[in-house]
Amino acid sequence: MQVSVKRLALYPLGVTRSGQIRGALLSPVPRLLSPSTRTLFSETGVWEKDYLKETRRRVEEWWHPRIMAQWQKDAQAEGSNRKKFYVLSMFPYPSGQLHMGHVRVYTISDTIGHFQRMRGHQVLNPMGWDAFGLPAENAAIERGLDPEEWTKHNIQSMREQLDNLGLCFNWDREVTTCLPDYYKWTQFLFIKLFEAGLAYRKEAVVNWDPVDQTVLADEQVDENGRSWRSGALVEQKLLTQWFIKTTNYAKPLLDALADLPEWYGVKAMQANWIGQCTGCYFDFKLKVNGEETGETLSAYSSSPETVFGEAYLAILPSHRLLHGTSSVRSALEKAFQPGRGELSVKVHVVLLCYMFMLHLCLTGIPDCSEEDLSVATALNLRWTTVLKSNKDDTQTLINSDEFSGLTREQAFESITQKAREQKVGGHLTSSKLRDWLISRQRYWGTPIPVVHCGSCGPVAVPEEELPVTLPKLPSLTGKGASPLEAAHDWVNCTCPRCKGPARRETDTMDTFVDSAWYYLRYTDSHNPDRPFERHLADHWLPVDVYIGGKEHAVMHLYYARFLCHFCKDQGLVAHREPFWKLLVQGLIKGQTFKLADSGQYLKREAIDFTGTRGRVEVTWEKMSKSKHNGLDPQEVVQQYGVDTVRLYILYAAPPEQDILWNVKTDALPGVLRWQSRLWQLVTKLRGARQPVDVPCPSLLKNKELAETKKIWENKNHAIQEVTSHLTEDFLFNAAISRLMGLTNTLSSATDRVVQHSVEFEEALAALVMMTAPMAPHLASELWAGCPLLQHGGDVLQQFWPNVDPEYLNVPDFVELSVLINNKACGTVTVPLEVSKDSERMQQLILESPLGKQLIGERGIKRAILSPRTALINFLIDE
Repeated sequence: MQVSVKRLALYPLGVTRSGQIRGALLSPVPRLLSPSTRTLFSETGVWEKDYLKETRRRVEEWWHPRIMAQWQKDAQAEGSNRKKFYVLSMFPYPSGQLHMGHVRVYTISDTIGHFQRMRGHQVLNPMGWDAFGLPAENAAIERGLDPEEWTKHNIQSMREQLDNLGLCFNWDREVTTCLPDYYKWTQFLFIKLFEAGLAYRKEAVVNWDPVDQTVLADEQVDENGRSWRSGALVEQKLLTQWFIKTTNYAKPLLDALADLPEWYGVKAMQANWIGQCTGCYFDFKLKVNGEETGETLSAYSSSPETVFGEAYLAILPSHRLLHGTSSVRSALEKAFQPGRGELSVKVHVVLLCYMFMLHLCLTGIPDCSEEDLSVATALNLRWTTVLKSNKDDTQTLINSDEFSGLTREQAFESITQKAREQKVGGHLTSSKLRDWLISRQRYWGTPIPVVHCGSCGPVAVPEEELPVTLPKLPSLTGKGASPLEAAHDWVNCTCPRCKGPARRETDTMDTFVDSAWYYLRYTDSHNPDRPFERHLADHWLPVDVYIGGKEHAVMHLYYARFLCHFCKDQGLVAHREPFWKLLVQGLIKGQTFKLADSGQYLKREAIDFTGTRGRVEVTWEKMSKSKHNGLDPQEVVQQYGVDTVRLYILYAAPPEQDILWNVKTDALPGVLRWQSRLWQLVTKLRGARQPVDVPCPSLLKNKELAETKKIWENKNHAIQEVTSHLTEDFLFNAAISRLMGLTNTLSSATDRVVQHSVEFEEALAALVMMTAPMAPHLASELWAGCPLLQHGGDVLQQFWPNVDPEYLNVPDFVELSVLINNKACGTVTVPLEVSKDSERMQQLILESPLGKQLIGERGIKRAILSPRTALINFLIDE
């Protein structure tokens, strides 16, 4: 029998990031092993020379619980004196099964979280569940289940899957939107909006999804008129619905984009969604035959300063005034309520259908539009001229009450401000933006905390009576009216104001309301008295990096930004913008095979490629079971290991680009080889030195000293580049490439350099530390397996390596060698900061005495600036 005995290792003294002193730790008692037993150094003290599949499995099994436990321990021990870093990944809908898109987004957030903690930050990386919504309700209907039971079961399943991936979240901050302790505060925020006049109810022609049996916001209908979720052609219905007046915040939301860093094109998408905020709405009270109807008409004006010159308001045939319970059926007169010091305008309402008319109701002002003038003239309408042209090509207001005499620019500001003060509009918005329709005629959602009283009208539920919890229903059908209508004991209630009989609102909120503020709840997730303490929200906000799919670039981000702006105005938070940097991720696509004539998707193994040429289309599409191109993350992890999958996802493409999954030809073989090469480097150092060996650089010869300098330079360059990629542009693929380059440099080191060079072990230590956020299990074992590298604690407890100061001590200028037609002609001193800019170099040299003398006016065919050395070669006419 062979006996493997672990060598007694003397660990050098060191100090961890927490200040705890480590040192003089003897190894555990050695164990007797059979010759066929696979060993793991952390467990047995025996180092295997090769990183085989079984070794990889043992490494991850050993380190997985330890890494997660250490993360939670460090999170509880961290003090607020550290600089905070809030990394947030968009929380998932609990479908019960993770897909590769989930793995990608959470791998990115986990990597950033580990990296920032190694940099000494107090890190918040929370997780929760966007748990209300139609999928759970539809699944419950199909299976005869309670959607709450279905959702909780799926949450448990997905949490286990996330844990199996080794993802280190702050689970003590977990939120679940379908639990009363969360949606109580969603209702609280709705009431704040209601009290501020921003949540309102009106009759409107709305988009109806005939499959999901609910209303959709305009944003949830695609350009082909289909539902964003079910794919059904939407229908138009007249219903009384709840809206949130997001248009009041359009201009602040648009302007605030300028103060944010670039969001991979998403800022432009947000700006385009909002539009140019050059006009506003005015609210008009309707009168028929001089009598007020109690109805209000909101009309958009692109030139609000000329409101006193309106001749008419144009409404489309689909406008609510021409349908349902409205008392308006013919030509209408409408006006602001007249009175001293108030805006007072009286105009006609006409039924029109302008080409490209984006609004249901628009102001018609003949002074500002030839088209408006034509309509008013054709209908023989009277209007007041309100603009006078001046000699300097400016215009001044006339016949506009107190605003007469002002320039158009002055009147624009004054009139919109007064309208805002009188709460009759005046908030700058675009001609295409709509208010947010949040009513949903389904059960599984946050109940709208309003009761309807015959005497008092809509009344908000008092805060002390929140949450308004969902009643238990015996069954769900998904047909007809809102399922909550059937809960008679729940629907019938007492008015909080007059104590008379009332009925609860039976619509529930769109799930986008739940996700519009979850990032705030994470900062104080267990507070029973308020949605969050302001000082905690102010400490953590804004989110430093927000990670998720680009499909949420418009709706979710717009709603979340709106609600944070509103909370700022309510004094709930100090920050107006919730997210600082946004990191959008592309899809992971699988190869699909479908018949060209029918579009039927086929399984790859069912295709005879020799007989289907031209009949089968081969494409790359978003992974889906129905397309037979999906991947089960658990199966992939079981086959390749957690670290391999993490490295693959980070290395295959920049985050915003799609990944085309093909294990035979893509990045997967490359990351497998790299892991083995990292293992071999530690094996190499262990073979060259004993733990107590002290390197002796004086034994190195000049050639070997030059080699150590190269290692030192490569180490510092790698630290500089990788740190930049993980903080600025998030090009994890470039960071891994840089680490692979450093691996190559160390792999080529000679034995004497490995044995006697301090630079080698420092570079290897830096390499393992920089690998740790991306491949934490492997890096932890590499760190444990080489005591020479250690500075106390596991690798994820180390400080992130810094660039050596002397590496940064570079001159401000550099001598650039000048060649003309491949012949050296002299040097020119140029600023270092522009020494790699070819155009600037050409200009500086041509302006120099050397350039004027040797090149002058001669034609330059080409100028070649060397990327590696300080040299430029001019190819010129002889």
